[in-house]
Amino acid sequence: MSTTTNTTTATGGAPGAGLERTLTLSSVCIIGIAWVTPLVVLATIGIIAHLSGGSAPTAYILTLVAMVFTAYSYGRMAQVHHTKSGSAYTYIGEEMSSHLGFLTGWMILLDYFFIPLVVWLIGAAYLANQFPAVPMAAWIVAFILPTTLLNLIGIKTTTRTDYLLVAFQLLVIAIFVALCLAQWAGAPAGPGALEPFYNDGTTFSAIAAAAAVAAYSFIGFDGLTLLTEETKDPKRTIPRAMIIVVLFFGVLFITVAWVTQLVHPGAQFAHPASAALGISRAVGGNLFAAFVLAGLVVGQFACGLTIQAGASRLLFTMGRDGALPAPLARLSSRGTPVISIVLIGLAGLIGLFVDVTTSASFINFGAFSAFTLVNLAVIAHWLKHRPQRGAAGVFWWVVLPALGAIVDFYLLCNLDIDAVIVGLIWLVLGIAWLGWITRGFRQPPPKLTFEEKPELD
Repeated sequence: MSTTTNTTTATGGAPGAGLERTLTLSSVCIIGIAWVTPLVVLATIGIIAHLSGGSAPTAYILTLVAMVFTAYSYGRMAQVHHTKSGSAYTYIGEEMSSHLGFLTGWMILLDYFFIPLVVWLIGAAYLANQFPAVPMAAWIVAFILPTTLLNLIGIKTTTRTDYLLVAFQLLVIAIFVALCLAQWAGAPAGPGALEPFYNDGTTFSAIAAAAAVAAYSFIGFDGLTLLTEETKDPKRTIPRAMIIVVLFFGVLFITVAWVTQLVHPGAQFAHPASAALGISRAVGGNLFAAFVLAGLVVGQFACGLTIQAGASRLLFTMGRDGALPAPLARLSSRGTPVISIVLIGLAGLIGLFVDVTTSASFINFGAFSAFTLVNLAVIAHWLKHRPQRGAAGVFWWVVLPALGAIVDFYLLCNLDIDAVIVGLIWLVLGIAWLGWITRGFRQPPPKLTFEEKPELD
């Protein structure tokens, strides 16, 4: 699960000359699938099943509803701002307020800055379960050090590699689903086909809490708006691609959650953070479990490498444009923002003190905040410009985004209380910093530009 910004310049490489439109609908969809990362569902399935009271697929259904509404609103904004690459802070800054747009970017920074932490923590949890003699802390450091060093060197990752990793992940998932269905079909005393969706332990509050964490699995689809300048007919392509990617992952996650709860009913797991490994061993033996472990570790390492590079790029941009302290934009002789990369690596050490559920939750605080505001930005645009009149305009530009905002805000409120506290502290720090750089909110905040970025990946 990852988001990265694209640095390709137009032919000739002139900074600011614009980007060449080469991406088709299928290309954008494949990139979106690579960014979100299919195998993330196995990485977190035990946590979602535990939080939902054994109704993981229902939790994913609720999350999917929120993501579909939000993808629709992102698509609307991508249509309006189709001449340039954008993101949540751009849309909200243009449609609502530049100060609110800055704070949206600040909340998104919470995602970018700490997502590597969650990625490394998940990978470490699986290795610690497989090799209990090695402390969890050692595995966390083992992920952070090589990833940070490779990004400092400036290693390049290619789109082709991403595609191969996606194909491998889908193969692992396909085998996992087939083995689970085979074991369930061969066990006459097993649960009914609908039991994973609703059982005696199912409550709406548990479903909502699990759905709030499950949103972590979808993070990345919103990054497709950054491809606007490189996409053919972006006004139609980007919105369609976002809906397709969200629906693809919704079906994938619900399916995996369903078959998992068929072979392991209920919410009790010896190790929820690494439950997929035990289930893989139960349905496919040690060889298949090793296969899944390899996929998870390789996927988490590659994902962490890419996300740390993308996050350091965002810190570099914000430092260069005056939104964050200038030293964050300092480059090494290799053209990599050393301080930004190292800072993200050090943030990963927080994994020594928190678990996967808590860390994923406070990341989702930033995501749900941005998602809620993007839905509201669509309504604000309609109120100012009336792009479509009558009942149809109210439905498409007000009702649907309002429903998205309500669902997103509801899930935000259902996050772990510690995550909400961390998120609110982060927001207060953002408001204080905004007040400082705008001289008491009397000046507009700096606008971020994504030109002349360093080559990080």
